[in-house]
Amino acid sequence: MKQRQLGPYTVSAIGLGCMNLSHAYGAPPASGVGEALIHRALDLGVTMFDTAALYGFGTNELLVGKALKAHRSEITLCSKGGMAGVSFPDGVKRVINGRPEAIRQNCEDSLARLGTDVIDLYYLHRWDKQVPIEESVGAMSDLVRAGKVREIGLSEVSANTLRKAHAVHPIAAVQTEYSLWTRNPEIAVLKACEELGTTFVAFSPVARGFLCGDLRDVATLAANDIRRFMPRFAADTYASNLPLLEGYLAIAREAGCSPAQLALAWLLHKDSKLIPIPGTQNIRHLEDNMAAADVVLSAAQMQQLDALINPQTVKGARYNAVSASEVDTEEFA
Repeated sequence: MKQRQLGPYTVSAIGLGCMNLSHAYGAPPASGVGEALIHRALDLGVTMFDTAALYGFGTNELLVGKALKAHRSEITLCSKGGMAGVSFPDGVKRVINGRPEAIRQNCEDSLARLGTDVIDLYYLHRWDKQVPIEESVGAMSDLVRAGKVREIGLSEVSANTLRKAHAVHPIAAVQTEYSLWTRNPEIAVLKACEELGTTFVAFSPVARGFLCGDLRDVATLAANDIRRFMPRFAADTYASNLPLLEGYLAIAREAGCSPAQLALAWLLHKDSKLIPIPGTQNIRHLEDNMAAADVVLSAAQMQQLDALINPQTVKGARYNAVSASEVDTEEFA
């Protein structure tokens, strides 16, 4: 596996997003299946693993911690706090809380579930807009000084928020959705990351499955699949985007790679410092994804992809109104 820099760490050019193994995409696989997939990722040279307190309300961290325990010194472990499951009389609910005491508790809980003394890269999963970013990042910097966290990251923030946070403590990484069909980081965040020496980490790099080319009917999605609540996956809107796949699949054939590999290779070519973190529940898909590090695209193919799938050609918003209100990412006019 080729390598890239994640803050001070040298990691695999493609990391593994572990959310799918416990959260958001229908029924999660059995824990043994998840462990086997993580171990196969290790075999393929993956050294960066991404989880969060939110995923499965802690069960993902338990899975990742168990699977990687014997390999802890060989990998870069990333998790997130500031958004986690909180128990209420009617069940556990997702809560965004960026107050220092919440961040400290989230971190302690994550350390226990992961079975480690320190988290290599700890993100603020969402900026709590009721709390100044400087206050939340200040609490995270206290975790660094306490030896519980080595580096700090942010997720789904604007360039302005990144700069405010960086003034309090160096921000090693920013994680935001980025793919051919979600280009918001190109507005300002990628440039800010370059200026500040912050690594950009791209989640959902295959457009939540759209760019794999297999999902043709969104009615087949599980009732609890997160995509059912996203405007682009509404039946009519998704159908209006499907024609984009014809030209996309033709470019994949020309490049001699799978559709998922094409999406990942586009990102890797787009920015030599960027790291995508695709997730999957399927070992065959995992192997396919990781082989994207060796795909070579021509300048002409990159131009064709940029012209084919972009903010002008993709229909539908990325998030619904509630989810959009919870992120700080710049939006296209």
